[in-house]
Amino acid sequence: MAGLSLSAGLLVVVALVAGSGGDTRRVTPDAPASGGPRPGAASATLHLLEEAVESHDPDAARDLAPSGDSEAEALLGAVADNAEDLRVNDFSARYVDETGPVADDGSWTAQVALSWAFEGFDREPADAEVVVTFATDGDEVRIRRFGGAGDGIEPLWLQGPLEVRRTDDALVLVSAGRPGAAREAASYARRVGRGTEVVRHVLRDWRPSVVVEVPASAAALDATLDAADGTYAGIAAVTTTVDGSGSPDAPVHVFVNPDVTRGLRGAGAQVVMSHEITHVATDAATSAVDLWLLEGFADYVALRDVPLPLTTTAGRAIDLVRRDGLPRSLPGPAELDTRATDLEAAYELAWLACDTLADELGEPALLDVYRRVSGGVSLQAALRRHGTTSETLVQAWRDRLASLAS
Repeated sequence: MAGLSLSAGLLVVVALVAGSGGDTRRVTPDAPASGGPRPGAASATLHLLEEAVESHDPDAARDLAPSGDSEAEALLGAVADNAEDLRVNDFSARYVDETGPVADDGSWTAQVALSWAFEGFDREPADAEVVVTFATDGDEVRIRRFGGAGDGIEPLWLQGPLEVRRTDDALVLVSAGRPGAAREAASYARRVGRGTEVVRHVLRDWRPSVVVEVPASAAALDATLDAADGTYAGIAAVTTTVDGSGSPDAPVHVFVNPDVTRGLRGAGAQVVMSHEITHVATDAATSAVDLWLLEGFADYVALRDVPLPLTTTAGRAIDLVRRDGLPRSLPGPAELDTRATDLEAAYELAWLACDTLADELGEPALLDVYRRVSGGVSLQAALRRHGTTSETLVQAWRDRLASLAS
């Protein structure tokens, strides 16, 4: 699965006050705004966070927590440790604007423009506005947490400790708050390794480079991607841009719903990973390909060498046809929406359409059609190059469904 978007706000230029001598991690801006947000002091603190992340210094990061706030100390220390394990580079943090009033305890939230990349995997940095909770601590401003305000993405590496596994081709990060997180991280790394082999059987010129993020739960996945509660409750994984943008330069990662994948058997979990890696390999997250072709092709690649009968791989689609009759058209956005009632059947219908195209014209033709449509050519024009039309494809697909459901 692929998609998602996030709007960016106007950046505010804020002057940092430079200290002279002594501990540069203690910076007090001029003329603090008594009783209200202090953007200058917050900006100075963010500058210190940049230094702590760049130097992988958990002690310096913990010093940016409010006095006596052990939870914030642990979080900020984990952020610096994560930055080292993930080889975070190009990190910057700029104060944008407040998002609400000051709380009774003197804390407030603000949008902060963050930029970061994982060295060796992200060709360009992610750029997103993330809500940060600040707290006044004497004459200083400290950081309490990232996200949690239901407005904007919550990057996983800023949520807490991670289990990280790295190979030449894959980077896996799993929330350490999950039971057996280390074992899970190793398991996901193996699935990615097998999945890249599966994908290269079809996409032979692809150079593997995959990042997989596994939040603590389905709810945490929604928060990570700034999605409404329950959006991904029934989805095993989604491939999308890290910052929620539609930019072709934005890093694209696979985000896993552990609540769903935990219940999958080995073969099913591997198909899910191979499907998502196909999305990575084809730049599906920022592609304009019709959803049925985008999702159907990913399933075609993932299931291509899986020795399962059609009654298994297309069982829900067959049941749907028996219940509602033959569909008149290929599944569209409504049928492939994450909350659609018959979503699994819709995915199988999309896969059968791609499998039918490969049966009729050959796998090279399916691959050529996908690449041309991904490049902006209409489906009809891409099919005509192989002597057929979308109407012919739909009819062959419906005939096959009728035979399977009889």
